[in-house]
Amino acid sequence: MRHRSVLSAACAAAALLSAAPAFAQVPPAPVPAAAPTADAFTYKDMIAANRLGDPQVSPDGRYVVYSVTTTDVEANRRAGSLWMLDLNTPDAAPRRLAISDQGANTARWGGDGNLYFLSGKSGASQVWRVASPTATPVQVTNLPTDVNAYRISPSGDKVAVSLAVYPDAADLNASIEQGKAIAERKTTGQVYDRMFVRHWDTWNDHTQNHLFVQSIGRDGKATGQPVWVTKGFDGDTPSKPFGDESDFTFTPAGDAIVFSARLAGQTEPWSTNFDLWKTNGLSGDGTFTNLTDDNDAWDAGPVFSPDGRTLAYRAMARPGFEADRYQIVLKDVESGQTREIASNWDRSADTIQWSRDGQTIYTTAGDVGSTRLFSVDTRNGVVTPITGPGHVSAFQQTPSGFVFAHDSLREPGDLYFKTYLGRETPRRLTTANPAFAAKQFGEYEQFSFPGWNNETVHGYVIKPVGYEEGRKYPVAFLIHGGPQGSFGDSWSYRWNPETYAGAGYAVVMIDFHGSTGYGQAFTDAISQHWGDRPLEDLQKGWAAAQAKYDFLDGDNACALGASYGGYMINWIAGKWNDAFKCLVNHDGVFDTFGMGYATEELWFTEWEYGGTPWDHPEGYQKFNPANHVENWRTPMLVVQGDLDFRIPTAQGLSTFTALQRRGIDSRLIVFPNENHWVLKPANSLQWHDEVFGWLNKHLGQAE
Repeated sequence: MRHRSVLSAACAAAALLSAAPAFAQVPPAPVPAAAPTADAFTYKDMIAANRLGDPQVSPDGRYVVYSVTTTDVEANRRAGSLWMLDLNTPDAAPRRLAISDQGANTARWGGDGNLYFLSGKSGASQVWRVASPTATPVQVTNLPTDVNAYRISPSGDKVAVSLAVYPDAADLNASIEQGKAIAERKTTGQVYDRMFVRHWDTWNDHTQNHLFVQSIGRDGKATGQPVWVTKGFDGDTPSKPFGDESDFTFTPAGDAIVFSARLAGQTEPWSTNFDLWKTNGLSGDGTFTNLTDDNDAWDAGPVFSPDGRTLAYRAMARPGFEADRYQIVLKDVESGQTREIASNWDRSADTIQWSRDGQTIYTTAGDVGSTRLFSVDTRNGVVTPITGPGHVSAFQQTPSGFVFAHDSLREPGDLYFKTYLGRETPRRLTTANPAFAAKQFGEYEQFSFPGWNNETVHGYVIKPVGYEEGRKYPVAFLIHGGPQGSFGDSWSYRWNPETYAGAGYAVVMIDFHGSTGYGQAFTDAISQHWGDRPLEDLQKGWAAAQAKYDFLDGDNACALGASYGGYMINWIAGKWNDAFKCLVNHDGVFDTFGMGYATEELWFTEWEYGGTPWDHPEGYQKFNPANHVENWRTPMLVVQGDLDFRIPTAQGLSTFTALQRRGIDSRLIVFPNENHWVLKPANSLQWHDEVFGWLNKHLGQAE
């Protein structure tokens, strides 16, 4: 959830007051808890860690290129680079590619063996390519605006790019001129006649993401005027704010493009009806064929089979529900007939890939606290797990097996290899953070208990670093967001439970009803039940954890959560106010009724609360934390990003107002330049200083 707000004026006023000590004082910085041992993993280690991802295997299977993001905390910036590993050379060391020196990202192999990538070294983000690691890069596109996503055609003779343009402009050049004219206006008022007005962390600037196609000459450079192939389509591709090239693909012959998009019109903020559309060739004539018109729910991720006869994609079944199960659908290109595969598999498919023989689809899916790689037989729908515990974030095929990025609660992402047989232990290929080998992490295990409706609920408990048998330890009780999400066996750079273990706290996390990876019925259980079923799970899980693990000091615990987790913190403050010594609420919902009018993705609130606020007000009020403020008494730290348009700033301010007005020990942190997440290194450091300082103040350190 997210928003911008009236807080800019408040921040300006606060700045004036801070300059006048007679009127106001800046609160002192907190004192975080110290790590129990010198080599304990800390949040400073986490913030400074290298981040590996996006593996891409060459067509011949010899090389894998991947991204590594490094962090300079002191300079408050991150930088990305591309690395390459020779898979045919045992124990080969990865090497950083020289193309990274001037910035390079989004590396993709062409069918011709060339490596394509995005770089802004020419002044704008454009497509480049290099024939070998030591060759001189060639700039493929030279467009007057940034390329935000791209695809190379199967034959390598065309490139499709996504550009932000004004949809009513006559052509690309006219769009650029329109942007210049708007920038030169003396007036600043923005006028809207439909929603979205703002989305995630950005106000609508009246542009849309559209696709353009250019031919690629023998010299590797794009030639001719770019053809606006989605001209006349009212919608974004890729979708905003997190879409990428998986939203569109060339047909096998390279003579058209299939893309996933939602018609904007007047209904975009309350619609999840993404369809697969096919352009009428590459002429840009403004006509499109809706390939999934019979499904009013979400269709995504089109991928053609190796022989080009079948289009695979992922489809939800229920319109308006963003957390429905993604089913794998196969569509015969010639006849148009569709069929579902593995329809009885109660998991939601993520990214899909065809096997080289076209008989198997590989996908990842959440599964009881882990995210595993699975194979799905396209003939009989048999599903087989390939990887074990932990979290697979990306994968690629080679002639003999898989290269995949894997992380866990105690290890950040690295690359591993596993054969197609899948019986051996994966072989580690990279070590992105070698210094972590000397760090101590808390031991963890998964447990289960009977939760709401006597159904099995899972959770994790993590021992503090330096754990000693017979001692009791203060507890950080972490509550995940979504709410259709999970705090499972995966690494996080924002809410990392091992940072709490490194500071001497035990950690408890519960995947309450509504969490993903436990079947769709389990996920569905939270809708219109935000405050009862999950709370029951949290209460029973907290009791079960204390009964099972005698090192948990149940009388010395703090509950922390963000987004829905922040909502639950506010709900706990009013409905379970005797369980914790302190609370931490990051971008949490305070007034569910107000959210029905203030958030941007309205399909979310309308599904979760059973309709619109005027047609179904009882659904918004039934579990509204604002209605139980009279019961609040627990000290609370409130954190808010002012660019969070999902959960607008007023929600955080309202929470803090209620706390202050009731005289409850409380503290507010506002980040004017952060959205729903705290992403900037210096801000992340401040966030952790504040949070751990709050814990130390109310819980103290383990004795």
